[in-house]
Amino acid sequence: MIPSPTTAAWNLGPVPIRAYALCIVLGIVAACYITERRMRARGAPPYLVLDVAIWAVPMGILGARAYSLATSPQQYFGDGHSAWEWLQIWHGGLGIWGAVAGGALGAWIACRQVGIPLSFVADALAPGLPVAQAIGRFGNWFNNELYGRRTNLPWGLKVYEMADGKAIVQDGQPVARPGLYHPTFLYESLWCLGVAILVWQLDKRYKFGRGRAFAVYVMAYTVGRFWVEALREDEANHFLGMRLNDWTSIVVFLAALIYFLRVRGPQLWLVPAEGENRYRAVPAEEAQRILAETGAAEVSTSGGTEPDDVGADGDADEPTDPEGDLIKDADIEGSDIKGSDPPDEPASTGPPGSAAER
Repeated sequence: MIPSPTTAAWNLGPVPIRAYALCIVLGIVAACYITERRMRARGAPPYLVLDVAIWAVPMGILGARAYSLATSPQQYFGDGHSAWEWLQIWHGGLGIWGAVAGGALGAWIACRQVGIPLSFVADALAPGLPVAQAIGRFGNWFNNELYGRRTNLPWGLKVYEMADGKAIVQDGQPVARPGLYHPTFLYESLWCLGVAILVWQLDKRYKFGRGRAFAVYVMAYTVGRFWVEALREDEANHFLGMRLNDWTSIVVFLAALIYFLRVRGPQLWLVPAEGENRYRAVPAEEAQRILAETGAAEVSTSGGTEPDDVGADGDADEPTDPEGDLIKDADIEGSDIKGSDPPDEPASTGPPGSAAER
């Protein structure tokens, strides 16, 4: 079996440190790191991802909570629930669809401020977001929540009855639910890692643009989310015999598929624009040409010229002799070198590789 933690929170003095929050934060950090690397590779200035994250992350959390409140209000309101339970996000209850919608709105605001298209950020984020989800799902494991149906499989999950971040204890032993359950948190986490690899490889090969890499992520994730939802038996609202999240997966998958098929465009890079800290997005080939013309990109020639061999005017520097003097107009005629005294001995008499032979 797979054991579950009996503790999901630790106290640092009066401040509780909750595993669920740590998993969410680690996921956000991982997504930001991956997105930053991908944006820099496409011409973005350093740490542009932070300008986006400062808007996208808080609005994503708000959107995630709003989605959970809208789709499962019985878990937060009514008899047996406190007046402020709907605010206690450390107990869980963050819906991925609300997180994506809220995060997209926040990212759009940030992109408007720096003058870049949202699709540029979305494509860079596409592999990083499922990695964040894979890490964040372990918060459900710590909380002993969102597990699946009963199972006899050898990787069945042992689940404890929890209260305020601790397993309920009777006679000195934590109280476990009877039987073992499908570890749906682990299924979804592994699926998300597979989605990240899939998006990364497809984008690397086909160089998607205009948000199509993000659409691939959405389609791949919703397929996995659909079958994972079918295994869960936690309380949820149903519509026409299926869980509401299954219907959401179907609708979002179709929307992403239509977008992917209808929207076309080249992969975008960023190049400096007029004004301080301003950039504009152009097709990758045009960006490479612009950067090459301004001397900001590596110049490749048939001789394999490296960046250090390129002068300020964009021309390759002329070779120098060991003393640092320029060799110009070298005109070898027989064994004589123009502008210099003939060697003491004929070149033909020197051993191979000697100065005379050269």
